[in-house]
Amino acid sequence: MDLSKYFKIAIDRKASDLHLIEGSAPSLRISGELIHLDEERILKGELKKEVYKFLDKETIDRFDRKKDVDISMIFHGTNFRVNIHHQGGRLGLAARSVIKIVPSPEDINLDDTIKELTHLRDGLVLVTGPAGVGKSTTLAVMIDIINKERASHIITVEDPIEYNFIDKQCIIEQRQLGRDTTSFSSALKFALRQDPNVIMVGEIRDVDTVTAALNAAKTGHLVLSTLHTSSAAETIERLIDFYPAEFNKHISHQIASLLRAVISQQLLPKIGGGMICAREIMINTNAVSNIIRGQRYEQLNMIIQTNRAKGMITMNDYISDLYEKGLISASVAKNRKRNTETHSVYF
Repeated sequence: MDLSKYFKIAIDRKASDLHLIEGSAPSLRISGELIHLDEERILKGELKKEVYKFLDKETIDRFDRKKDVDISMIFHGTNFRVNIHHQGGRLGLAARSVIKIVPSPEDINLDDTIKELTHLRDGLVLVTGPAGVGKSTTLAVMIDIINKERASHIITVEDPIEYNFIDKQCIIEQRQLGRDTTSFSSALKFALRQDPNVIMVGEIRDVDTVTAALNAAKTGHLVLSTLHTSSAAETIERLIDFYPAEFNKHISHQIASLLRAVISQQLLPKIGGGMICAREIMINTNAVSNIIRGQRYEQLNMIIQTNRAKGMITMNDYISDLYEKGLISASVAKNRKRNTETHSVYF
């Protein structure tokens, strides 16, 4: 097989993702839909032999140890974020095309409320959602706004680095997991000794990273990060669930004090082609803070719904707005609204 050929097809067909799995036919994700290429199934051993041609010895050793690795690769002048993994004793590859130029706020329809968050000097801001909904892009746009508007020292910790920033008013240091640091939590701890103003952590994955992020926010830094959660309520619960039950009250009080906002995203098929981002936005007001302290998370959706004047909006209201503006179809609006009782999406 020719690995480069499949990346060329993905580029030519403007696919967001390429999936190559031994035992399955190659697939592309185009405008949110998974499409199988008219190709034979990839034979066992073929993909591994081809992929290893493009990896250095250090990456191969790391993959052999961990059985899963994230790397950046370039094919035909296009950058890809690539995950290589094992499944069922066979090799799998998932690649996402990455535009190295940071989009403008207008390109991603960034809300004024989110732009205002870039003026914060401390606290924790989380962008959440499943994989592939543009969380890293939203963070990159926020970092770029800060870069243009004020003199700050920004440190990012990413896995892998997706956008290469050029210093404007800021000094920006970008550290890549595996290459420049061993873990998000370790990088966060050492970052505090490097005189940063803003720290961007690619993802909160474990209790050590939560603790380090809260500590950085508590000591006068603005911390931006992501979580794989679908709503503000689920995000708060996930943060607290990283800790043993006996710490729930203490951590909920910390989050109530240090959290500034939660932005939950999903991508919807747009009328005329392409995708558009829908966002739930929760700002940590006194009312929200009290709910978090009291661990009454089921009340957060109502608070968001009734505080639109303060820049908050529920996912369902955002989707309704997109439909009323003629940007998405009625069927998309209906199918992608959330069940507010379970925080899940209707399908």
